Amino acid sequence: MHIDRMDEKVLNAIIETLPLEITVIDANDEVIGWNQHDKRIFKRPLTSMGANFRECHPEESLSKVIQIVDEMKAGKRDKARFWIDLPIGPDKKKHKILIEFHALRDSQGKYLGCMECTQDVEDIRAIEGEKRLLDRQNGN
Repeated sequence: MHIDRMDEKVLNAIIETLPLEITVIDANDEVIGWNQHDKRIFKRPLTSMGANFRECHPEESLSKVIQIVDEMKAGKRDKARFWIDLPIGPDKKKHKILIEFHALRDSQGKYLGCMECTQDVEDIRAIEGEKRLLDRQNGN
């Protein structure tokens, strides 16, 4: 990646603007950061920073997350993808939520940590036809 000319402000803006929320753990399984703090689907209390992910993850899926991270550390896996239906918003309408885990590795393949990416894909699933650049449709 060629980011040498990007300063910290630009990199922070990019991370906060990504159309998904991310949470990152390091090679020691400690939570080291996340984006979109105020508008996340899965809220992270500030006390999660520096905690082992095992202390912050829901019990019902923890064993599977541990397996995924262990496989990433062992070099057996680079990605895990799954999706759930989750009530969102004041009307509690169910939205399809895509969740992906990505191994973070250096240029030699050494495991550096894991990034969890969560995205509400309900609007994407509803896309039909075409919308060309700068077409006026749905106000966007």
